[in-house]
Amino acid sequence: MRIEIVVLGPLMVDLGGVSIVPNASKPSQLLALLALNAGRVVPAHTLIKEIWAARPPRTAVSTLRTYILKLRRNLDMALADSGDKTSKDILITRRTGYLLDVEPTAVDAVRYEELSAAGRQAVNEGDHERASRTLSEALRLWRGRALADVPLGPQLAIEAMRLDENRLGDLYLRIEADLALGRHHQLLGELATVCARYPMQENFHVQHMIALCRSGRQSQALAVYRRLRDQMVEHSGVEPSPWVRQLHHAILTGQASVEDRSVLFRA
Repeated sequence: MRIEIVVLGPLMVDLGGVSIVPNASKPSQLLALLALNAGRVVPAHTLIKEIWAARPPRTAVSTLRTYILKLRRNLDMALADSGDKTSKDILITRRTGYLLDVEPTAVDAVRYEELSAAGRQAVNEGDHERASRTLSEALRLWRGRALADVPLGPQLAIEAMRLDENRLGDLYLRIEADLALGRHHQLLGELATVCARYPMQENFHVQHMIALCRSGRQSQALAVYRRLRDQMVEHSGVEPSPWVRQLHHAILTGQASVEDRSVLFRA
C-alpha cells in the first residue's frame, strides 16, 4: 500500500489515500519528525526534546508511548483492508527509539533535495537549460512553508528553516538560469511577486532590476532599487550592499551593460 508524505507545506501523511495525521498538535510533531527521518531510527530522547524542549514532564516517556499508540491506531485504520501489514510493520519500536519504515522517496523533502542537488550541479556545469528545468521541478513540490501547520520544537524548527532557506536559494538559481537563457520578459511578473514577498532580499531585487533593464524599463528598475533601499533603511537602518548600489549607479548613469552577468555578483 502506497504511502505519501508531504512536509513541504502543511503536513500530509496518506496511506492508500487515507490520512493518518492526528488532530492533536504533539502527536503531529512526533509524526513530522519521524517522517523527516524516514527509514532511520529516531532516538526517544530526541522525540521528547522535540515535543517538550528543555522541560519534559516526569511522565514524558509514558506519554511518548501513548502518542505512538495513537499514531499506530491511525495506521491500523488506514490498513484495515490491506490484510498483509499492521501498524507495527510501519512504525517500528527499536531499543533506542522509533523508526518509520517507509521508502525515503515517499517523503517530498527527499525528492526535493535530490532534484535540488541535480539542479545545482547543472548550475556549476553551466548548463542553464537543465538547471532551469530541474530546479523548476524541485520547486513545484512546494505547497507552502515547510511544516506550515505543525508546531515546531527545536528539531523541527531547524529542519523547517533549512528547507525554507534552500528553497529561496534554488529559486534564486533558477531565475539566474532563466536570465542567462534570455527569458527576462517572462520573469517580470514572477520577480515582482517575489520582491513583494521578500522585500529585503537584495538578490531578487537585483534580478528584477536586470530583467527590467533588459526589457527597456530603466525607470522601473530604478524604482525597484528605491523600494529596496526604503525598506532596508526603515526596518534595519542600513543601506543596500555596495554591489547593489553600484548596479543602481550604472543604471542611473546609463553605464549598465545588462548583458554583462558580472553586474550581478560581488567583486
